[in-house]
This record gives sequence, structure tokens and C-alpha cells, in this order.
Amino acid sequence: MTSAARSCLAVVLAAGEGTRMKSAKPKVLHHVANRSLVGHVLATLAEAGATQTAVVIGPDREDVEKEVRGILPDARIFVQRERLGTGHAVLSARDALAAKPDDVIVAYADTPLVTTETFARLRAPLAEGAAVVAMAFEARNPSGYGRLITSGDDLLAIREHKDASEAERAITLCNGGLMAIRGDVALTLLERIGNSNAKGEYYLTDIVEIAREAGYRAAIAVVPEEEVHGVNDRAQLAAAERMIQERLRERAMAAGVTLVAPETVFLSHDTTFGQDVVVEPHVVFGPDVVVEAGATIHSFSHLEGARVASGAGIGPFARLRPGAVIGPKAKVGNFVELKNANLGAGAKVSHLTYLGDATIGAGANIGAGAITCNYDGFAKARVEIGEGAFVGSNSSLVAPLTIGEGAYVGSGSVVTENVPADALALGRGRQVVKEGWAARFREKAKAAKGQ
Repeated sequence: MTSAARSCLAVVLAAGEGTRMKSAKPKVLHHVANRSLVGHVLATLAEAGATQTAVVIGPDREDVEKEVRGILPDARIFVQRERLGTGHAVLSARDALAAKPDDVIVAYADTPLVTTETFARLRAPLAEGAAVVAMAFEARNPSGYGRLITSGDDLLAIREHKDASEAERAITLCNGGLMAIRGDVALTLLERIGNSNAKGEYYLTDIVEIAREAGYRAAIAVVPEEEVHGVNDRAQLAAAERMIQERLRERAMAAGVTLVAPETVFLSHDTTFGQDVVVEPHVVFGPDVVVEAGATIHSFSHLEGARVASGAGIGPFARLRPGAVIGPKAKVGNFVELKNANLGAGAKVSHLTYLGDATIGAGANIGAGAITCNYDGFAKARVEIGEGAFVGSNSSLVAPLTIGEGAYVGSGSVVTENVPADALALGRGRQVVKEGWAARFREKAKAAKGQ
């Protein structure tokens, strides 16, 4: 039976507090690429074919449970009451293990860079007869890592750094932490782990020698060192962000997106691009953004929760907030902010404008400095602007309001009543000119100053 056809229980260890983060929240809830660390791990495991997921959390960690439920509602939650090592943590999910799935994967919620391909490679030796598979990597600096003692393709033991001899510490093939275990023997092997080591903890790594003593084969799956990167402090969090951003940029460019200066563009885990999108330097994508084919995102723009249709142009210095929908070939220019606003095909909002809770029809033109006044301190209302309408500069559109198709709003107007189609609305004071007033004023002021 291939790995893809086998049932798989993923046991995700999320009980660590991460005191080195210097944070009020547990480290697994910190984000990279707009997704929590535990969220990355859960999503990747689901993509890799995990059929069941058990998450082991610490006591009184309702915040972690809430995050897990929001991502994977069917996940089973187990609490590790005492922190007695990784082997003890996995056994906290005893009830899930007792079901004896074909495969068990042990993953860590603070290791977000493991790929779906690696999870598949980790499981593959189980389908070929191995009972235990450890994730391995060649370490540039092996200090502190457990060493893998091998013979050919077989794994003989994993020796924790503190328990390793000098000869074993010279080994550079190190333990990446993740492990796959044959489901029908997992619980039996885990229950045999003892705590006779330098730290007095129950090491999951001891399962290798236990399995071999029971006559089973143990194997390794070698992965790039980057994938085993764990997060224990803010510096490691920043490093994880850097590495995942590099992956996201490479994926976007491989799909036909032009990133003019890739290292300056920050993507979200769920950013979606069509072909021939151009993204200029210093653009930030928050969560839930879709940019369709041929659109251009100019420099220093920030997008979140937005949809940008084919051929549209955004920025520079534009901000699209959640609910912004930009139609085909529409233009959002510099220092323009849209929130919960639908900009129709070919419509233009070129500069210095705020449009919130609004619908702007196709081909409409919104002048500089125009704003929708959509909030009265208690409730929000919408502004509806028809196709081909023209809103003059420095106008305030007070919601609820409808401006008909082809209508004009004169510059500097405060519009509080609906405007019919093809009408002109003026909402400003009448201009008064007093000839010679300025000269008389200056003379009077000079005289008063002289006195």
C-alpha cells in the first residue's frame, strides 16, 4: 500500500510556552506570512494527506485550542499537564494513538517550514516496512542537536547532544525532530520509553533503539537544514519570516509574476496572482488578496482583503483595505484608500481620496480629495455612485447617498441628498467678491500697528 492510500494520524506538539519570545502569548500563535506557526504546520499536514490530527497543548491554553479549532475544526485536543519531554507529550494523545492508524507523524507546532513533500518522504519508508523514520539533516553547526547514528540506510540510534560521546558529537547528520511511526506498533513502542538520561525526561528519540530491540527497522529521511528551523525567540521568528517570504516570492515568479525587486515585496501565505501581474518595489500584501492577470501594483502600496481585476492599476502609495474590489482596468492612484468599496470597470480614483462603504460604477471619475462620509459614530451607511458619474475634487459625500449615472458633483461640494442621473449637484457657499477690500485692509492694519 502506498503512503497516499494509508491512513495517517498527525500528532502536533504545541505545548511549549516559548519564554524566550518575551511575549504574553505562546510562541505557536506568533505569525509568519500572516499565519500562526501552528497554522502553517496544520495546513501543511492537511495538504500532505493527514486523515486525523491530534494537537497536544499545555494546560490553560484555551487560546491555542481556539486557534487550532479555527483552522481545523475536527482536530482532537489533548493536554500535557506536566512537561516531561517529547515522548511524554506524544503519549498525551494516547486515545488517538490507540486507534492504530496506518501511519503516525509527530510534528512540532514551532517548526513551520516543513513542506508537504517532506511529510510524504517521511512516511514513504513506513510503506516499505520501516517501523520508525526520523527526519535528518546535515548541520552546518551540529552543536546542541541530537546525532543520528546510522549503518548504511538503517538508523541505529539518536543520541541527544548532552548524552553523546565525543565521537558521536563529531557526527554532522542530525535529528530534525519530526518522526513517522508505524501506527500498529506506535503506542507499544512509546510506552516503553524511559527517562534514564541527563535531563530525566522521556525522549521521543529513544523510540529508535526500542524499535530495533523489538526487531523492527528504523530509517531516515534527509531534508534541507532550512526545513528544521524552529522558532524559540524573536530572532528565529524573523528568520522564519525571511525564509518563507523567499519561498513565496519564488513561487510567484515561477507562476508568471514580475517582482521588480523581490526582496522588498512581502507576501501573505494566501496571496493569489494571475499571470503577467507586475509588482513594483516595496509592496506589502496582507491576508486574503487576489490579483488577476495583467494588473500592476505600483510601489509602496498596501493591500489586505482585496480583489484586483485584470488590467487594473494600484498605487503608488495606495491602500486597499478589506472588502475593496477593483474592477477591470480601473485605476487607484497615489494616496488613495478604499475600504469595503467596489470600483467598477475603468473607473478612476487617481489621488488623495478615501472611499469607504461605497459602490462606484464603471467609468466613473472621482476627483482629488473626495471622501465618503460613511460613519456617524454609531452606524455605517453606503454611497452608491452610478456609471460615468463625475465627482469633483474636495467633495464630501455624506452617506446614505445615491449619485445617478452620468451625474456631476461640483468641486468642493458637501452632498447630503441624492443626485439624479445626468444632474449637476452643487453643495457649497456662493462666492462673493469685494473689489479693493484687500488694499483697504492692509492700510487699516498698518495704521493700527503704527499707533
